Amino acid sequence: MIPMETCRKVLERATATGADYAEIFAENTVDHLISMISGKVDNINDGVTAGAAVRVYKGLRSVMATTIDTSEEGLLRCAARAAEALGEGTAEISFVLRERLFGDIHPIKVVPSAVGNREKIEILRTGCSAAADYSKSIVQTTGRLLDVDHKILIANTDGVYAEDRQIRTRLMVTAVADTGKGSQTGTCSPGRRMGLEMFDGEVDAAAAGREAARQAVVMADAGYCPGGTMPVAIDNGFGGVIFHEACGHSLEATSVAYGLSQFTGKLGEQIANEKVTAIDDGTIPNGWGSVNVDDEGTPSQKRVLIENGVLKMYMIDKFNGRRMGMESTGSARRESFMYVPTSRMTNTYIAAGTDSNEDIIASIDFGLYAAQMGGGSVNPVTGEFNFAVNEGYMIRNGKICEPVRGASLVGKGSEIIKNIDMVGSELLLAQGMCGSSSGSIPTNVGQPMIRVSSITVGGR
Repeated sequence: MIPMETCRKVLERATATGADYAEIFAENTVDHLISMISGKVDNINDGVTAGAAVRVYKGLRSVMATTIDTSEEGLLRCAARAAEALGEGTAEISFVLRERLFGDIHPIKVVPSAVGNREKIEILRTGCSAAADYSKSIVQTTGRLLDVDHKILIANTDGVYAEDRQIRTRLMVTAVADTGKGSQTGTCSPGRRMGLEMFDGEVDAAAAGREAARQAVVMADAGYCPGGTMPVAIDNGFGGVIFHEACGHSLEATSVAYGLSQFTGKLGEQIANEKVTAIDDGTIPNGWGSVNVDDEGTPSQKRVLIENGVLKMYMIDKFNGRRMGMESTGSARRESFMYVPTSRMTNTYIAAGTDSNEDIIASIDFGLYAAQMGGGSVNPVTGEFNFAVNEGYMIRNGKICEPVRGASLVGKGSEIIKNIDMVGSELLLAQGMCGSSSGSIPTNVGQPMIRVSSITVGGR
């Protein structure tokens, strides 16, 4: 994307006023989105994001400048702006750039840009048609097929000169059901760091459509959930959004480095039930949130954050690592060159345990089974959260009973992970987009079924 010699000149210019570190992050990203409503193509959008950022550090000061002019002259002007903003001084560091190859464990067989819209529309129509045909109570379907080709280059004064290409594909099907008791919505959104070969055995578009419709139909006939404090079984897959939001963000250096996390200063302490082991793994082959190298040029890692309830590691980027006196864990991520990178999650999940799903349900005399979680909000400083339950059922005498709508889970992350006292064995990951200070990025969440012994359930 940018010749090594040009990168060397730009980094030298960036450090001319005394910076002790400098980096270039360049990207060229092409995204393609097809939208469909009730079986008809609604929109086809193509987007391109291209440009570069030059960032410099001096101690705990950081400055970043951006440009869409990636010629040598344009990059040198960008570097000069960053250097001048940092202050006056003289160059104090030297470096030698060497190309780094971090490997690629995410093979792509069918590059989406090489496939015409007709084939993509058929995939999307398959999913939407399956949803529409599921039940007469389905009154509307919507679908989206997204493919992204994200090419990046990182060069820095640590000597790194590296490129990565990240191709991702995602299908999103939504169904609306109305059985006379009010309309309800179901959604299924599988995605991978793959090309269109994702639909050759990895993801079944029709099955995704039927799953979206099933959720909508079940919840359309549901009554309202009673509120109160009770045990809750949270199913696998997207149930992991609870850990991601309520605890995961609090383990990022973005919060920890400034003392704004519920887990600051607690390395080596028992912060969760001993059955809880939590992992952030950016190396899962073809994982939705996987990266070969992070956006600062550090290889991705598998990070055990919590082991048998003990806090073992934070997720750290280079800059916040300076403040913490700790090395980067390959956790720096950004939406695009226009955002300053910071520590973020990749594929984050609670590891499989030894309890069976049947035993988890049977252990609850009266409580809630959260089969599908929805969105919510969290304060990473306190860990206080509020999440919707998209598909829920009451548990009575150890058996799953009637479906209920309108449920929400309310609590505090540091308390909830202590109350996870049963962990199932069937781990499943689910895909989402995570928003934070460095923009929106693809992440996996996941877990097996878990039991939270006591949590506040919002309802009627």
